[in-house]
Amino acid sequence: MAGAPRAHPSPGATRGRVRSAPYLFLLPAGLLFAVFFALPIGYAIWLSLHRIEVKGLGLGSGARQEVWAGLANYTAALTDSELGRGALRILGYGAIVVPVMLGLALLFALLLDTERVRARSFSRLAIFLPYAIPGVVAAMLWGFLYLPDVSPFHYVLGELGLPRPDLLDGGPLFLALSNIAVWGGTGFNMIVIYTSLRSIPAEVYEAAKLDGATPLQIALRIKIPMVAPSLVLTFFFSIIATLQVFSEPTTLRPLTNGIPTTWSPLMKVYNDAFVGGNVYAASATAVVLAAATFVLSFGLLRASNSGASDSGASGSGRKQGRIR
Repeated sequence: MAGAPRAHPSPGATRGRVRSAPYLFLLPAGLLFAVFFALPIGYAIWLSLHRIEVKGLGLGSGARQEVWAGLANYTAALTDSELGRGALRILGYGAIVVPVMLGLALLFALLLDTERVRARSFSRLAIFLPYAIPGVVAAMLWGFLYLPDVSPFHYVLGELGLPRPDLLDGGPLFLALSNIAVWGGTGFNMIVIYTSLRSIPAEVYEAAKLDGATPLQIALRIKIPMVAPSLVLTFFFSIIATLQVFSEPTTLRPLTNGIPTTWSPLMKVYNDAFVGGNVYAASATAVVLAAATFVLSFGLLRASNSGASDSGASGSGRKQGRIR
């Protein structure tokens, strides 16, 4: 007995399944994004538009009510002098950290990419290792090295009769905090730049050597321009990390009186929310910081893209001129 003919799916049904397949694969990531990213942001915005209204002495049920505040919390955040001072501190901190950290990362990556380097794997691991140490642990280790009573550096300087600066107060505090960030973040940026260097074809270097280029000329005229996208990427990461600095000053704060509770904008958000108990003002400040970070990152990205487009157009014009 012959079996019944199999029913083949119509072309429309097949196309429908093919079109819906990518969305099914994206569904888990979309759910995680919504639950752990979009919803918290939406809740923070909702809190920032409300406030607590206290009736009478604030005792009994219904004495404290959540009411609509509009943009009052945002007005208070933007006119808060403590937030402005914290932003200025972060600008000074970033002016030290970002160029020094990226400069060292680029230097180490170029040194590791040379032909005559020895112990390449060990050196790469040694430079990257501080990044694997949690920020709180690193800040605590450096804090005890800075503390005059227990620091071996202060002991050695005292034995030599040299002045012993207090790195946890005044102007040196910026250098002390910046040193922790540079020590911990250089290795990560170095790995990003070094990976980009290793992807450059060897034929490019061979052609440059045949033209008589020295190693320094190869580094300046070939390697650095070709890893420019990696430099831009690490620059964005560094800017965002600088705006979000929190663990280092918070960890060092018990060791010194030179770090206020609002030293950085994120420390002010934490202080308002969990010390002052005003989660509504803290939410408004957090939204302002997030918006400032987004605008700054977007502006820097647009500027870098426009610069790359202009350089590409000028390069094409030079090539056409040579062809003519």
